[in-house]
Amino acid sequence: MKVLAIALMALTVGILLPSAASAQAANPLSAGAKSQFTGISSFVTRSADKIPEKLFSFRATPEVRTIAQLFGHIADAYFMMCSAAEGSKPPQQGLESSATTKAALVKALADGVSYCQSVMDRMTDQKGSETVPFVFGPTPRLSILYFATTHTYEHYGNLVTYMRLNKIVPPSSEAPPAH
Repeated sequence: MKVLAIALMALTVGILLPSAASAQAANPLSAGAKSQFTGISSFVTRSADKIPEKLFSFRATPEVRTIAQLFGHIADAYFMMCSAAEGSKPPQQGLESSATTKAALVKALADGVSYCQSVMDRMTDQKGSETVPFVFGPTPRLSILYFATTHTYEHYGNLVTYMRLNKIVPPSSEAPPAH
């Protein structure tokens, strides 16, 4: 009898809770924003793990950011943009100038990615169409999240150049794992 009750409860929960696929089908734009962000942010965090700390002070020319400053800038942007999309204040700021060690920057990036993903988890296509204040003026929430991805791609391009100049293969150019 107990087994039957547990089985019926599990079946009821399975019927009542939407699957991940149906949630994606209900909010394809929000799901797409999260998918795009997850892909590029993975390349950035893997780059931070891969680049030796001794190279975090490297800059291609005197006029551009160091590797450490790039990682801090990206983390700052995650908090700024995702909080703007959510309509809140950034939970962290100033990482480009305050986080200088590899450990601090790896953590800042991980925290920024986690924060953005939590904002994206709560986003729906309907909510994403609402405009909120942003740097460029009133902007749809989802446009800000897509801009976070675009901005990350821009700076990942910088990181790729920095890695190549230092004979490091960027994560996006690594061979896929063998199956």
